[in-house]
Amino acid sequence: MREFLTTERIEPSKRLVIERTKDFGEIYEVFNVAEAATQSDRCIQCGDPFCLNKCPLHNYIPQWLKSISEKDLELAFKLSNEPSPFPEVMGRVCPHDKLCEGDCTLNDGHGAITIGSVETHITEEGFRQGLRPEFPGITTDKKVAIIGSGPAGLSAATYLLRSGIAVTMYERSDRAGGLLTYGIPNFKLDKKIVERRIDFLVDAGLNLVLNCTVGKDIAFEEIADSHDAIFIGIGATKAKKASLSGENAPNVYAAMDYLTNIQRKNFKLSYEKKFDFKDLNVVVIGGGDTAMDCLRTAKREGARSVTCLYRRDAHNMPGSQKEYKNAMEEGVDFTFFAAPKEIILNEAGKAVSVQIIKTTLGAKDESGRQKMEEVKGSDSRVNADVIIMSLGFDNDVPSFLAENGIETNKWGGIIINEETHETTTSGIYAGGDCFRGADLVVTAAYDGREAARNIANSLLK
Repeated sequence: MREFLTTERIEPSKRLVIERTKDFGEIYEVFNVAEAATQSDRCIQCGDPFCLNKCPLHNYIPQWLKSISEKDLELAFKLSNEPSPFPEVMGRVCPHDKLCEGDCTLNDGHGAITIGSVETHITEEGFRQGLRPEFPGITTDKKVAIIGSGPAGLSAATYLLRSGIAVTMYERSDRAGGLLTYGIPNFKLDKKIVERRIDFLVDAGLNLVLNCTVGKDIAFEEIADSHDAIFIGIGATKAKKASLSGENAPNVYAAMDYLTNIQRKNFKLSYEKKFDFKDLNVVVIGGGDTAMDCLRTAKREGARSVTCLYRRDAHNMPGSQKEYKNAMEEGVDFTFFAAPKEIILNEAGKAVSVQIIKTTLGAKDESGRQKMEEVKGSDSRVNADVIIMSLGFDNDVPSFLAENGIETNKWGGIIINEETHETTTSGIYAGGDCFRGADLVVTAAYDGREAARNIANSLLK
């Protein structure tokens, strides 16, 4: 428990920048057995572990760190996979610096335990050694439908199948995974990782229905009539607008449209060729992880220049600092304290630059965050061949919600009983971004897990 005094925190090895920007392969190597054990041995096993409490899933972090330090992989695998539907995904995409590692006791001076990297190691090494998540098979006569196959839906399916309940999942896309498949680039999350988990669910009895939009290809009422309960996990996919003059120009794109099309290209599927940005000057407006994904994707696609415009500073960016650092290493240019005011168009109606004004941070607001103030007379322009808007997401509200008594709030989020995850219509549950608004993969996974447990308790009592 005192190894942190003699053993430093280490990050997993990264591929060299000159190599990794040539393809979409994952940039981080997975810890080997010795690295994982040594880093786990730094954990001081707090009596009141802040890391566990900060994790939305309340993962058994100190327990599986101890197991790995003692080289008990089987126990660590079970501990890691019990509260989490896909820990090897979380280990790759969670903003650990803002969650578990950010609250690690050792983060103040000694360097936090490398929790995310050990989490990835546990499941990857477990799979390599033949360990598998356990499912009992379909042992009940109960049937649940899941609408949406993103993190919330996959999590709900995992825990329902663990309860022996039959699950049919309806997905409007040609592949399952939602954001995990078409929103997060391969250099952060190889799609084979996602496909492997989906294959486990199918082997456990999941009936996966692809290319099926509920309300169009199948009626919601038909699903309700043939199932004992429904979980809705349709995410929040509608791009936020900035209300800028010129933002509807044909070469101004939404972040998710860009990422989805490039992922389709990487799958060798048909995609819109307008998203080929080779030799173009690309400007991305926004400072979250999705913005970082767009910036780093454009670099790999051969853009001439890639610039991020953000109205605050690097410290106040909403995304993970790790992703910002990786983008910096890969040659992305950042212009901070720059608020977009207008998108300038040429005579043909195409965007050619972004009019910006310098900002500064002033007094703190009620939340404790400094207010952004514009600096008068500091206007300038940033030239661009294409512009990507990465300002977050709103809820896209399908008509079948209101038609079936499922109420939404003024932002379009589905209203649920937060203890049970049941909507305003009995037997219908929801979770993830369609309830919270755009949030983290881990919170969507939490919602899916808790909804599934409540569904199972209701159906099997």
